[in-house]
Amino acid sequence: MTAKASDILFDTDSRVAPLGLIALEGAAELGKKIDEYLVRWARKGGYDIDTFLIENQCPRFASGDGKGLICSTVRGYDIYIIVDVGNYNCKYQLFGHENSMSPDDHYQDLKRIIQAISGKAHRINVIMPLLYGGRQHRRSYRESLDCACALQELQSMGVSNIVTFDAHDPRVHNAIPLMGFDNVIPSYQVLKAMFNNIDGLNIKKDNFMVVSPDEGALNRNMYYASVLGVDMGMFYKRRDYSRIIDGRNPIVAHEYLGNSVEGKDVFVADDIISSGESVLDIAYALKKKNARNFYAYCTYALFTNGLEKFDKAYEDGCIKGVFGTNLTYRTEELKSRPWFYEVDVSKYIAYFIGAINHDVSISTVIDPHERINNLLVKFGQK
Repeated sequence: MTAKASDILFDTDSRVAPLGLIALEGAAELGKKIDEYLVRWARKGGYDIDTFLIENQCPRFASGDGKGLICSTVRGYDIYIIVDVGNYNCKYQLFGHENSMSPDDHYQDLKRIIQAISGKAHRINVIMPLLYGGRQHRRSYRESLDCACALQELQSMGVSNIVTFDAHDPRVHNAIPLMGFDNVIPSYQVLKAMFNNIDGLNIKKDNFMVVSPDEGALNRNMYYASVLGVDMGMFYKRRDYSRIIDGRNPIVAHEYLGNSVEGKDVFVADDIISSGESVLDIAYALKKKNARNFYAYCTYALFTNGLEKFDKAYEDGCIKGVFGTNLTYRTEELKSRPWFYEVDVSKYIAYFIGAINHDVSISTVIDPHERINNLLVKFGQK
């Protein structure tokens, strides 16, 4: 870190406007953690405040119709709205039945809160870690482009900046070229979690290797390989283009390209573990090639098909650990698994909010390259 947070953040003379934090229902846990960091730094800077959180509600009628409500003034505030569109644990009553909130429901609530602000705020910023509609990032046939349309809609509603994490394809920013859009990769937080949770982790070139799960994840895995100074391999997905199942061509096999992984710990990074089939196929394939330990990281640990197959892979020794962030909802069952390790990104988001609120470059407050180097030195890996 190139400067103390309290020296740059919460200098009341340089902030854009008073800061206000709105955490929607699905992001309440994450919002509380972010608020704790912001309050701590603000007090160090001589700013007397108990919380930046602004109470809000999105109640629903029995018919499913909803509305947004803000419980205090936001006039002149620099507002940061945090939303987790993937939190299916949020529920509401619909004609007497309990209904889980979908990404569409969360996105509608975000728009309701923006409407409730009614143009009174100085600026509106949206922190949307899991980008709404982000997996449908390009049009191949007669298909919708939900993410691009949603970004344009938010821009038309007066949103100035959007901060997301590890977008499936950050080129979706092309839909809003005149609007602030930050795609953040929490690489330092991932490596820190690995060193803190894996005893005796040795990332020297002879012991450790990075493997990309497919061509789409090349850039993020190339970054890890570069900063760690290790070799990199990759898999490519061989598909059957004669068939379409669930809107896509099915994967026939994962083919490996690269140096030998024999006797090495292997690290694979991707944006999402959805069903988990791909990462398990890769884990078993690498084990057949005599890889020593297999570690996977995903920014969003969804596990839509349950955890049983991962339990078996762990018992079989094919996976050693899976790392996932707290940027979206994780079940208690997942958090209790011996193979799952959580990566806390709340402090990083707090840095971003403070930097944007003071119109300073985030690199002025936190330099990930410098922090990664310091981390490697601390654990004797540099």
